[in-house]
Amino acid sequence: METDRGTPAAAIERATVESFRASLRGELVVPGDERYDVARRIYNAMIDKHPALIVRCADVADVMGAIEFARTHGLQVAVRGGGHNVAGNAVCDDGMVIDLSGLKGTRVDPVRRTIRVEGGVTWGELDREAEAFGLATTGGLISTTGVAGLTLGGGCGWLMRKYGLACDNLLSADVVTADGQLRIAGEGQDEDLFWAIRGGGGNFGVVTSFEYRLRPVGPVLGGMVAYPLARARDVLRFYREFTAAAPDELTAFAVFVTSPEGPVVAILLCYCGSLAEGEAVLRPLREFGPPALDTIAAVPYTTIQTMLDAAFPPGLFHYWRSSFLKQLSDDAIDTVAELFARVPSPLSGIAIEHLGGAVGRVGEQETAFSQRGAQYDFLAMSIWPDATESESNMEWMRQLTQAMAPFLASGVYVNYLGVGEGEARVRAAYGANYERLVALKNRYDPTNFFRMNHNIPPTV
Repeated sequence: METDRGTPAAAIERATVESFRASLRGELVVPGDERYDVARRIYNAMIDKHPALIVRCADVADVMGAIEFARTHGLQVAVRGGGHNVAGNAVCDDGMVIDLSGLKGTRVDPVRRTIRVEGGVTWGELDREAEAFGLATTGGLISTTGVAGLTLGGGCGWLMRKYGLACDNLLSADVVTADGQLRIAGEGQDEDLFWAIRGGGGNFGVVTSFEYRLRPVGPVLGGMVAYPLARARDVLRFYREFTAAAPDELTAFAVFVTSPEGPVVAILLCYCGSLAEGEAVLRPLREFGPPALDTIAAVPYTTIQTMLDAAFPPGLFHYWRSSFLKQLSDDAIDTVAELFARVPSPLSGIAIEHLGGAVGRVGEQETAFSQRGAQYDFLAMSIWPDATESESNMEWMRQLTQAMAPFLASGVYVNYLGVGEGEARVRAAYGANYERLVALKNRYDPTNFFRMNHNIPPTV
């Protein structure tokens, strides 16, 4: 086997590999090892790749050594954090995986209201540490998501309309770049790199730790109200008006899912603010009509962060497509409702996510994440358990994507890019900041060493 634009990993002498193994504090896993099949598998079962070397890093020195070894031997490199990576870029055939999932260090500074976490930490792990001090920061919608991938792509989450994206709350990061050097990126330190990693994905290096600003977050009002699919059109029209008038404290999503009783449309929400004021804000929702299910209550923020975990276990087949909506029009609503009625898998879902608020008050050129003006994001997730069901589920997604095309903008949230979307879609994800990102790729990674990502090819 040969690497993609790399040399054959099999050509490396065994003694050289063993010498590399001895240099690591972490673990080197290779084909034939008892742990190999577990170590190479990632969240999305559609991805079935066989790396030659999996470096399960124990510290920054392991990361630096792995980059040096891969560069010396011309190996393709994939970088794995602590979470999902639906697109499958966290593993490669024949090359090297730099696996950060064992880097779990966390430290809260309750006086400065900051938290520093290592690159293998998940949002659930970060939230647990922060909540002990009554603090939180914007971080994803599912607790098993990794902090690294989410932040590098921008970072939507339940607190985003009040406190901005995850990348807007990033204060600094430790980054090992393609030359094997550790750089500290933040205000006043490597500011171009700091700009690039806040939305530019994994194109610029391996981020071994992140420092975030924390906010005081007590109990929130959160949960869901669900209605039978037959009411979908009325529910989404209500949702459109409800979110148009929503204060920054409220983040609310409309979702199509299949419950044990059948297909439903639900509004999922988190209100972060005064509970009394939140009850007033939610009164129109409560008065809209009797739902089939109402779980909204005052709960810890970590409860909201785990609300969807059971719906996204590892090991299923995932095929996603997403774009920002031009507007949530009546025709778009009718199309979504009609297509979801044909969904072949009860595990699949569609989400319409309300943005705006603090997300939209950051200038599109202040961070690499440029999609600041979007009001709604459209995410369709085709999910199924068995490879024999792949064609029918992927065909449903193709039909849905084609039917929704007139209502979708060209831009896309980089973290929602799916398997095999192509260069044009990657450019659309980075939007107006693409050319500046290319210039910085030329500077920090001119050989495209980090290319297993939603790639920004250098031009030098």
